Amino acid sequence: MSDLKLVVFDCDGTLVDSQHMIVAAMNRAFSAHSLSLLPREKVLSIVGLSLEEAISKLLPQEDGATVSLVKESYRQAFFHLREDPSLHEPLFPGAREALDQLAARDDVLLGVATGKSQRGLRNILELHDLRGHFMTLQTADEHPSKPHPSMMQQAMRDAGVTASQTVIFGDTSYDIVMGRDAGVHAVGVSWGYHDRDELMAYGAPHVLDHFDDLVPYLDAHWTGSAADCATEITGNTR
Repeated sequence: MSDLKLVVFDCDGTLVDSQHMIVAAMNRAFSAHSLSLLPREKVLSIVGLSLEEAISKLLPQEDGATVSLVKESYRQAFFHLREDPSLHEPLFPGAREALDQLAARDDVLLGVATGKSQRGLRNILELHDLRGHFMTLQTADEHPSKPHPSMMQQAMRDAGVTASQTVIFGDTSYDIVMGRDAGVHAVGVSWGYHDRDELMAYGAPHVLDHFDDLVPYLDAHWTGSAADCATEITGNTR
């Protein structure tokens, strides 16, 4: 068995803080079709799902034709909002440093599994000069929506690793269930869109509070002492 390890990240809410862009684009899409705007918290609750499933969940009373129209309006709004200097998608504090550390290692491969499109993901990675860090990019264009495990399964095939060699970090229950169903170690992060209790209720063994803790947690996990590391980092003994 290869000694390589695969670390997969969700994008929105885990690597980048995209909440302002998502809410602004969804509001524009709803307004374009004379739909009542939803509370911010409701919109952010669907982050992580593929776009069509997310909008279907936000508009359960609407038919497929309306969902498709809103989806296209959202895509157009997101594209135009990227040109607005007051709106951007910054990396979360510590993300750059953690990714640089992991990318420099010979025993680690990095990937992304996201509800974004390939175009949207590549735009973000190019914006932050991160494209070269990741060897596998899994998006909603090629897979069923999270929490289906397809993205993780393909990422492992791309990397040539097994589930026991793989870890995913995500901020939503969709990430945790996706990882769990793929048989991989699925760790939550607290700086995104679902809270700690929800992440743990869906099976996250630990939830990290700071990106600075991510590499030490991984090192401890790979040496078999992750439980002790997580207790030290987060005070979490569950």
